[in-house]
Amino acid sequence: MKKKIVIKLSGKVFGMDNAKIIQKYADFLIKISKFCQPVVIAGGGVIARHYISHARNFDADESTLDELGIEISRLNAKLLIYALKNKAYSHPPTTLPEVKHAVNDGLIVVAGGLHPGQSTNGTAALIAEKIKAEQFLNATDVDGVYDMDPNKFKKAKKFKSIELKNLKNILVHEDSVAGGYDLMDIVALKIIERSKIKTRILKAEPKIIEKAIKGGKVGTEIILPSKK
Repeated sequence: MKKKIVIKLSGKVFGMDNAKIIQKYADFLIKISKFCQPVVIAGGGVIARHYISHARNFDADESTLDELGIEISRLNAKLLIYALKNKAYSHPPTTLPEVKHAVNDGLIVVAGGLHPGQSTNGTAALIAEKIKAEQFLNATDVDGVYDMDPNKFKKAKKFKSIELKNLKNILVHEDSVAGGYDLMDIVALKIIERSKIKTRILKAEPKIIEKAIKGGKVGTEIILPSKK
């Protein structure tokens, strides 16, 4: 049986005029599916933030904004499914039991968000837990976890590994409104911790993701607390 790898894919991959990039990921997923079973969770990205921002201006509540983000992430998932053609499960699963059923079919599975109040990072962690994934790779816009925002501070230093409790402390200051949580969120960390899921935060780039799947030390590894 192939090892199951959960990949949370940054919504940036699905930006406007990104057909070639989506095809590049589809080709990559087909390639790695020869030695593992990829289960991909698509982020909402700039398109989701665009809709959420407008809806927020119309006084939509946060759970409604979450639902909007989920719909966009599922549309992004569908784009990747279309690029994968018959190599993928036919549509984005909308519940955890359906994800498990889709994975049991042996195809590449691409999902979007599942529940309001949860980022796609939280969803990816839940899916990794449900299907007993070998590894959870959070492929983001940055190449790992830094001690400060690398986009704002040139002196920012990247962690090769970080203890889960220290990452929690960093994330306490992050935004938790709909359309936020780019790096990781507290819900995802709680799931990773309780089920001891091997997790890495890394750059959304096929070669880097493949290296991580093959055991390469790329991005930032989350060090889980040892069992007492």
